[in-house]
Parts: sequence; C-alpha cells; structure tokens
Amino acid sequence: MVVVNRIGDMSAEMTKWRRTLHENPELGFECHETAAFVAEKLREFGVDAIEEGVAKTGLVAIIEGNKPGPTIGLRADMDALPMQEESGVDYASKNDGKMHACGHDGHTTMLLGAAKYLAETRNFAGRVALLFQPAEEGGGGGEVMCQEGVMDRYDIHEVYAIHNAPELPVGSFATCVGPNMAAVDSFEVFIKGKGGHGAMPHETADPIMAAVALSNGLQSIVSRNHCATDDLVLSITQIHAGTADNIIPDTAYINGTVRTFSKDVQAMVIGRLEELCKGYSAAYGVDAKLVYHKGYPATINHAAQTAIAAAAAREVVGDDKVDDKAMRVMAAEDFAYMLEERPGAYLHLGQGESASVHHPAYVFNDEILPIGASFFARLVERTLPLNG
Repeated sequence: MVVVNRIGDMSAEMTKWRRTLHENPELGFECHETAAFVAEKLREFGVDAIEEGVAKTGLVAIIEGNKPGPTIGLRADMDALPMQEESGVDYASKNDGKMHACGHDGHTTMLLGAAKYLAETRNFAGRVALLFQPAEEGGGGGEVMCQEGVMDRYDIHEVYAIHNAPELPVGSFATCVGPNMAAVDSFEVFIKGKGGHGAMPHETADPIMAAVALSNGLQSIVSRNHCATDDLVLSITQIHAGTADNIIPDTAYINGTVRTFSKDVQAMVIGRLEELCKGYSAAYGVDAKLVYHKGYPATINHAAQTAIAAAAAREVVGDDKVDDKAMRVMAAEDFAYMLEERPGAYLHLGQGESASVHHPAYVFNDEILPIGASFFARLVERTLPLNG
C-alpha cells in the first residue's frame, strides 16, 4: 500500500476531524455547523477561493495548481441520517435522533485531507474544485448544486467521488464502467373500495383482497415482463388497511420501491404498474390509484474516467486491491446528477467487516481515511500532470 507519505502523516489529525464531525451530525440541507467546520479548515489550508451557501449549506473550494489547466471536481457528501446511534463508541452522536450512519463524516474528512495536501504541494497543472455537498440522503443536494450552476461556473471538466463499503476488504476499491448504482423510485397505490361488516363480505368491495392480489400480481413484472439478465428490483414494503377484526375497511394502501439501471426498464415498470392497477380494480370492483415517484437516476460511470480513477487507486493500494469490473449495486446515490452533467466515476472503498451503512451500530473505519485522501490526491496529479 502506497499511501501518500504526507497524507499518512496526517492520519491522527484526520481521525480527530472525522470524530468531531461524527459527534455533531446534521440532516439534509441543514448542515450549518458541518459547513462552518469545513470552511474553517479550508481557510487554514490556504485554498484559493471558497463559495459558501451552495445548495443552502454546501461549499465549493478552489485550489490552483502550479500551472494552468482544466478543472477536476472532487465531491464529498456531508449529511447524516435521522436515526438513533447504537454504535457504543465514545465519540457517538451528541444530537438526539441523528447519526452519521453512512460514513459521510468520513467522506468529508477524506476530501479535507486531500485538500490540505493539494494546497501545500500544488503539484498539478490546472485546478481542483472541492464540492462539499449537503442532502445526499434523499434531499438531492447534488442535483441542486448542479441546478445552481456549479459545473458551469467553475468550468468543471470531470468529477469524481468515493463511498465507503463495509462489505469490501479494508483498502480495496470496486467500480465498473456504466451503471454503477441504481435509479431509485417509489410508488404508492391508494385503493378505494366499499367497507362493511366482516360477517357480510358480499355487501362490500373488499380493498384488502384487492391489495393482497395486486401485491402478488406486481411480482409478475420482475418475473415475466423483463429480461432476466437485466437487473430489476420491485419490492412491496408497506400494506396498510383495516382497524378491527369484524370490519372490512373502505380503503387499503400499498407502498414499494423500484430499482432500475435502464430508463427503458423504468418506463416498462411504470406502464405495467398502471395496467395492473386498472386490471385489479376491474377484477375486484375497487378503484386502485397509482402514484409513482421518480427518485435519483442511475449512477453511470464514464469509461475513460473510470479507467483513470482505477489507475489512481492502483497506485495507492496496489493492483490486487482494485476491481474495475465489480458488480453494480442496487442502492442509489445522488452523485448520479453530477455524472449526468460531466464525465466522471464513482468508486467504493472497502472498510472491512462492520455493521452495514444505515444501521444504528455502523462504525466508520478511520484506517481508510488516508487511503481515500491519497486516492483523491493521486487522481488529481495523474489527471492534471505538471509535465503533461
């Protein structure tokens, strides 16, 4: 493993930053203290410019290289999750009901470590735009930053990001060309029937029967309406109906999630949901109304930038710890919006055995902080070489 020496020397300092952030998690676009902490550190490092208040609490910082050249964007997410921490660490969250359970405190720290190194050395021809983003966890902060013109305003040519991965060995990288993470959508079905006495079902239009049958029918979308080699997930996650054992209710509710990598598959799913809702409405004498919510699009890596990022990762951790043909992931990520605006790549950095992300017992492994920071630094120096 060839962690950049200067960054390796910062390991203890980076761990302190990360644990400070961990103790003070913030949600969504309300990352005020986090952004203030980041801005303070960036000013200490001597970056050339800082724009605050992007997407409400995001920041963009610029580091100029020793020669002119194009701009590379490096992104880190800053927000936490609305959950109670159960990790047992002595630096656990001080904010009730909020926890850095996805490692965004670590991602922010990695980018800060890279920023300190790059501001000291400036061993590149061009400039780096550091994108500290709020509201990845459902708020779409990446999309808002793009909508506010960050990519054009700073003339960003390429953009990169990494995410910790508890399921991968410590210090290993995994990525792939093309779809890396899925588009995430949700749907709701509101079923209106006719309630009545449980002893006289023939006088009702039972929404529970319709909900159960429809939920089973929806599984045929995955099993019978798409190619088995093209990844698709459709999961029913909620069914609600009824209040008592002797009353057939008027209404029932179904909720679920859809994960796709292709817009064509997504369109097929929406069409079949609509058709099945109509069909089961007719079959059971109810009205099943579909409401479909499109979420983050698929995170799609660009081929050339994925190769560049994998090469940088190999310099840091070695050939045997980089898999650039890894399986894609059915979870979603709003870095997708930045990759729709500019070519780039998204990588997963292994942190070893631990509770999964989004689990109350999750613990970020500080051992990977200098690895992630070194990756960002070498990525910049490879992509923007002084002697290129």
